[in-house]
Amino acid sequence: MGPGVTAPPARAAVAGLDEGLVLDPARPLYVCHVRGPLTLAVVSIARLRTLGEAARTALESRHLDASEAARAAGLALPKRRLEWLAGRLALKHGVCAYRARHFGARTRTRDVRVGAVAEGLRAGRPRVELRSDAGPSAEGGAPGGGTVEVGLSHSVDFALAVCGPRAVGVDVELTRRMPPTLAELLAPASGAARDAESPGLRAMPPALRWTCKEAVLKHFGFGLRVDPREVELTDWRADGRFVWRAGPGLGRHVPRGDGARFDSWAREVDGYSVALVWR
Repeated sequence: MGPGVTAPPARAAVAGLDEGLVLDPARPLYVCHVRGPLTLAVVSIARLRTLGEAARTALESRHLDASEAARAAGLALPKRRLEWLAGRLALKHGVCAYRARHFGARTRTRDVRVGAVAEGLRAGRPRVELRSDAGPSAEGGAPGGGTVEVGLSHSVDFALAVCGPRAVGVDVELTRRMPPTLAELLAPASGAARDAESPGLRAMPPALRWTCKEAVLKHFGFGLRVDPREVELTDWRADGRFVWRAGPGLGRHVPRGDGARFDSWAREVDGYSVALVWR
């Protein structure tokens, strides 16, 4: 990943999410393949904080192209710069590992360009493309066919990127007490609704409920432009799968947004709440 740091190779075996995901602040980069098929890449923001200016500059030179390096240099706030860098590294390493596993393609991190939807309800949704001399210029294209869709989230010490063949949504949050304003968004609308909740859902911690709602909205590219109350959670199962349905407001934007048509998973992992939504 950088000078003096050897990034671990992606796991060869395809694991389940429960045994696949690790959040270790001392580990600069962790990549694994899980059923889906998804590739997860975790970059430790905590580790990046320990780097001096020279080491961080060398890291950026190795993995960022000229325009990305200029963008990083223009971020004045150290916290924002580290989060931005960690997100780019997670996406780039995730895409490279995904392409290697599924298409047999060798890709340099510098050849993976990270962009975002520019406008509309999905503005800000991350997307990737390859440099024209590294393969097809189509978004996420890969030799041998196929595309790579990506999702990204970061919280405190980690940036987590997810890559898959179709749209993915991911959210990670440090598990902590929810502020009252967010707790109100998570509470059932009535006592009757609360009584009707499944035992699994009643056992779901509030922070994990929030990540589930965000992951669903990020899957569609909306983020918090759509009210999170439009994602109605109905169950959380022992294997981590959660069940949801789209409220009427969300349904107007995604008429086929029935949660039963998606894979949705959520767990507390190493002190963080993590949720994923994919198809």
